[in-house]
Amino acid sequence: MKKTTISHCYITIFAFFILVGLTNSCRQSSLQKEIVEEEVFQEDTRRFLFGICIDSLDLEEYKIKPGENLSVIFSSLGFNGVEIDRICRASANHLDPKKIIAGKPYFTLRTSDTLPLVHYIIFENTPTDFVIIDLAIPDSVRSYHFEKEIIRKQLFTEGVITSSLWNAIVSDGGDPMLALKLSDIYAWQIDFFDVKENDAFKVMYDVVYVDDTIPLYIDQINGAVFTHQGVDFHAIPFMQDSVMEYFDMEGNSLRKAFLKAPLDFYRITSRFSNSRMHPVLKKRRAHHGVDYAAPIGTPVKSIGDGVVVAKAYQGGGGGNYIKVKHNSTYTTTYMHLHKFAKGLAVGSHVKQGEVIGYVGSSGLSTGPHLDFRVHKNGQPIDPLKMESPPSLPVPEELREQYDSVKREVLKELGI
Repeated sequence: MKKTTISHCYITIFAFFILVGLTNSCRQSSLQKEIVEEEVFQEDTRRFLFGICIDSLDLEEYKIKPGENLSVIFSSLGFNGVEIDRICRASANHLDPKKIIAGKPYFTLRTSDTLPLVHYIIFENTPTDFVIIDLAIPDSVRSYHFEKEIIRKQLFTEGVITSSLWNAIVSDGGDPMLALKLSDIYAWQIDFFDVKENDAFKVMYDVVYVDDTIPLYIDQINGAVFTHQGVDFHAIPFMQDSVMEYFDMEGNSLRKAFLKAPLDFYRITSRFSNSRMHPVLKKRRAHHGVDYAAPIGTPVKSIGDGVVVAKAYQGGGGGNYIKVKHNSTYTTTYMHLHKFAKGLAVGSHVKQGEVIGYVGSSGLSTGPHLDFRVHKNGQPIDPLKMESPPSLPVPEELREQYDSVKREVLKELGI
């Protein structure tokens, strides 16, 4: 009985020490955990700007003044001639003097001491690209690029037109560039200078932001429907062969062989006619084209891919003109130009939408305008009534995939 009692006593004492050890171990583990969590918490509260911890630094912002160059800027920050030379040499590979433009911002990060020292100088190239000059280590200078992170957000806009698409978007606080994006997508279906009151639109699009709140630009349209004169024109984005294109409900491409017009901004002053009173000659003659009035210098675009077959001056008529052969069927002519696009010559290949010249009043003309003409199989046709064949539709082997994308887009548009 005595041995048993002693054994139980040893077991009890052994268990006690194990328990104490475990308790201390748990306390130590808990303490270590608290320390780690505290370290993580402290790290999370550090403030960073341009990838630099600024907890012990003061930020100052400046604007480049007219006439200032790098030497003047560095001198104004307190650097002497030797230091300025060292800084300029060390940053030469990253800092382009041509980008030191009046009005652009630059920044310094200084120590918070009684006599503050400049540790960093930051120049903005673009809202996302910065050049950083690092002076934090005494008697050492290095420079490098810093890229701010950008994010994309999908936005939705809809509206009813009372005057123009541009005004409808801007009056609702939207980016006017959205109007240009939509006009590019629907360039083959809708003349946006002929939109009617009560035409309407719904559109989803991505906007690229920097610093999470500053919009930079509209990246792409993710889906749209434009109601024009009671007809719905859908734009479904679909990627094939690494190319994004927009299609209608049946899978036909919205991109056609020709643009609806060779100008972005214009008004029609004269239409296709076999008998028109000439404003200069004051006698009736055929006018086998469309006159688009626009300010001098307005860019003129080729309505389709093709080859320049004529570029000349016609003193008694068309003035500076360009003729583009698109295929075996269609040829277009652009007349009364102020000047031609740089580098354009007979034999040049041009792409659809490429600027080939600028509106003028050369030749027999009463004011700045473009006389635009189309020939089909050698015969003049009315450009405003020209039928344009579409690009290739979604191929049959991708139709199921396209239909899936279409359903998702229409769902997000609320259709």
